[in-house]
Amino acid sequence: MNKSIRSFNQSAQAGFTLIELVVVIVILGILAATAIPRFVDMATQARIAKINAARGTLQSAAALAHSQWLVTGSTLTDISMEGVNNVNMAFGYPSATGILVAANLSAADYTTTTSGATIVVSENPARTDCTVTYTPATSLTVPAVVSAATTTGC
Repeated sequence: MNKSIRSFNQSAQAGFTLIELVVVIVILGILAATAIPRFVDMATQARIAKINAARGTLQSAAALAHSQWLVTGSTLTDISMEGVNNVNMAFGYPSATGILVAANLSAADYTTTTSGATIVVSENPARTDCTVTYTPATSLTVPAVVSAATTTGC
């Protein structure tokens, strides 16, 4: 009988000590403190991804329009892309107005402004430092240029 009481007392102490619980809580606190800032920064990363998507769209639209212009004989001032007949061309690349038609950037998603012959695409009208620009070709030897995305204000 004495032997069974001793085994009963040992099995009754099968829980966690206070020190073990405190250590687990501290570790969870450290993990939470490092993970929360990453989730907070997701909005900035999303805006950067959005403006980089606009840059890729502009580059692709310019390359496709140029390819279509070359295929049609390199003499047209307007080309047809995907059923859109009025992509205005300048020196074989979309003009300032033509790139907006070719890229088909939604006004609900992006704000576009014109600065001279350059088109400035911004992620949000309030964020003027989160932009990408498209400069049309100025001659047959100087192609259109899509700038690197400016993401300092995203």
